[in-house]
Amino acid sequence: MAVYHLQIVTPDRKVFDGMAERLIVRTACGDVCILARHIDYAAPLGIGAARVTDDQGVTRIAACSGGMLSVSNGEARLIATTFEWADEIDGERAAAAQKAMEERLQALRRDDEEYALAEAKLKRALTRQQVKG
Repeated sequence: MAVYHLQIVTPDRKVFDGMAERLIVRTACGDVCILARHIDYAAPLGIGAARVTDDQGVTRIAACSGGMLSVSNGEARLIATTFEWADEIDGERAAAAQKAMEERLQALRRDDEEYALAEAKLKRALTRQQVKG
């Protein structure tokens, strides 16, 4: 299968910088799959699982939230607020975050400004749990 250069970064680190066959990631409008020779493209990222298949055909899954995805001149760049490979996720911490956000949501009204933030944090915790397996 054809490959392309993929770079994944967060504010803290470079997560991936190499050749890839495929990237599947959640954007604000839904999941997209980036393959070699993809048209130039840009989209804001949502919260969800990301799958990276490298040039050896090995697929890794990660929890990804926020940021931007761009494809330009045959290269893809994913700049994420958070990006954690499944093997990096602390399952107990993710479960504790899920519980805390569920309790927080119950204490807030839907029209409260903090509700949307707590809801996003819950979604992130749930994604981390899902990716961890």
